[in-house]
Amino acid sequence: MSRQGKPNILLIGIDSLRADHMSLYGYPRLTTPHIDQFARGGVTFENTYSPHIPTTSAYASMLTGRDCFGTQVVALRHKGGLRTDVRTLAEVLGGEGYNTTCVGFTGNPSSRGFQKYLDYAGWGSWNEGRSPKAQNLNTVTLPELDRLVDDDKPFFLFLRHMDPHAPYLPPEPFERMFYHGDELDPANTSMDPVMAFKPFADFFRSWMPPGITDKDYVVAQYDGAIAYMDAALRTIFTALEARGVLDDTIVVINGDHGETLYEHECWFDHHGMYDNVLHVPLVIRYPAKLPAGRRLAGYNQHKDLMPTILELAGIPFEDPHEGRSLLPMIRGEVTHHDREFYITECTWMHKHGWRTPEWKLIVALEPDFHFKPEVELYYLNDDPQELTNLADKRPDIVADLKTRMQAWIERRERETGLPAPIYEQGDWHGHAGVGSFKTSQQAYDTLHIGDPTQAARLQAESRK
Repeated sequence: MSRQGKPNILLIGIDSLRADHMSLYGYPRLTTPHIDQFARGGVTFENTYSPHIPTTSAYASMLTGRDCFGTQVVALRHKGGLRTDVRTLAEVLGGEGYNTTCVGFTGNPSSRGFQKYLDYAGWGSWNEGRSPKAQNLNTVTLPELDRLVDDDKPFFLFLRHMDPHAPYLPPEPFERMFYHGDELDPANTSMDPVMAFKPFADFFRSWMPPGITDKDYVVAQYDGAIAYMDAALRTIFTALEARGVLDDTIVVINGDHGETLYEHECWFDHHGMYDNVLHVPLVIRYPAKLPAGRRLAGYNQHKDLMPTILELAGIPFEDPHEGRSLLPMIRGEVTHHDREFYITECTWMHKHGWRTPEWKLIVALEPDFHFKPEVELYYLNDDPQELTNLADKRPDIVADLKTRMQAWIERRERETGLPAPIYEQGDWHGHAGVGSFKTSQQAYDTLHIGDPTQAARLQAESRK
């Protein structure tokens, strides 16, 4: 506990981390042994969802306790900053006497309010070699952690990890940890459709092995990157233990969104609204107020994280917010928060939809560059991989879900006095003057990401 009697807070945000590729969530590969061990001292949430894809909108909810109507953020390339009437977690904690430091998220709209910003090399390419993203983060974080611990004030430290985000280039031995084969086998054609996808092909060639043929190698790189990051996180946990502050610190591990690997033709990226992108991990450890070894199946979302952290820290939060603390769920007083909810995606496609425990509705607001149908409907109970589109066979379900979605949109517009932001995006794709795409072919011919430098620039543009 800090000298002021308030707990420290460490929020570890992990970009592009699929819950179902963590051994913590039952993945057969041992990708997260250190997180698994750490989670045994806290609470693991099995059904946490990122409803607003991708990074910019996801962190906006995570760091404000608001949904997309409250933040007005849905697009990767969000124009302008966060609305001034929305307070971030850093702003609230700073006002409560906390020292606040942000690592790896400088300039993003929802990173507003930190007192100190640190950055590290979190990208990479084939020519640059293996990419020690997590070690780069540790190198700048560990001295800062010591500085924060030495101060009289409690601290809020936010770390944004990038290892599961493409390019997947984990250092050895993690590169071959989950793969033993020939990634250049000419008889393997599984990478043919990936490299034929022109919008992303140049980017893939900039960080995948020249001549790559086996998609399983690329998946193994993703898993290896998770395992590498997991090992680096152990160093952070050890530092907290060594300084005697681990049990006095609220530690949160959360993903901003998942990742599509070889599913749905959204190759090695995180656009779309399938559950491999929506379902994210959440672990919270704070022995003073939370039980050890608890796993909860209750539904929750990013907007619930900030109210939870503030209640754990004993800090009143009277601002308008849509999120609800997870402590009643942990105490067994409620089972779920929002079992059905509104979802959006505005990265490389422009869509919204409605998810219930049984059904997933996806509605395109513009034609997408994958040439997918305008409406998709999946029965999740029988088809958890979302492979069979039932929209044509079950128009009654489509109509019902559309009605529920529209009612929610209209309700939130009334409550906030603000428009549904998904309708207000203009040139969301970064091509000024193009406007909405009229055809999938136009989207396919227009959208392109060419190399890590260009990709990093697109990410930087999302922070302006």
